[in-house]
Amino acid sequence: MTVGVRIEPWGQEDLALLRRTNAPEMMTHLGGPETEEQVQARHRRYLLQGGESGGGMFRIVLPTTGEPVGTIGYWERIWRGETVYETGWSVLPEYQGRGIAVAAGREVIGLATAATGSVPRSLHAYPKVDNPSSNAICRRLGFTLVEECDFEYPAGNPIRCNDWRLELTGSG
Repeated sequence: MTVGVRIEPWGQEDLALLRRTNAPEMMTHLGGPETEEQVQARHRRYLLQGGESGGGMFRIVLPTTGEPVGTIGYWERIWRGETVYETGWSVLPEYQGRGIAVAAGREVIGLATAATGSVPRSLHAYPKVDNPSSNAICRRLGFTLVEECDFEYPAGNPIRCNDWRLELTGSG
């Protein structure tokens, strides 16, 4: 099923959406729900992401209703000695299975590609090995599975992930 979405920059009003995505069923693969203080701190970080190097957090919105249905973002990180973009997403349970994460992922790929300029870069996603939905989204978006790897998310919580990589072609 093909669905259209908009992604809009993260704003002050998105704290309520962040609280909704902090539900136990949504945080199963991310170390469990966060405390209110952790949610507030993450909201502040999301508000500050972006800038000259591209990246940022976005709410996923249904264009027909304007309703926020999830979150997605991309940001710079150093991975295996290389500067890459990392991406992650979350779609509210009642909207899962409709292709929303894939449609939002395509939007983020477009933004990340445009942000690379003339420098080739890559976009990575690190879903847990036992997260079939997120691994399927990576596959549908054209990522290549590089390897299984150890990761910490959140800090202090070791997890086993898949490293998915998508080569970006700069627009410059």
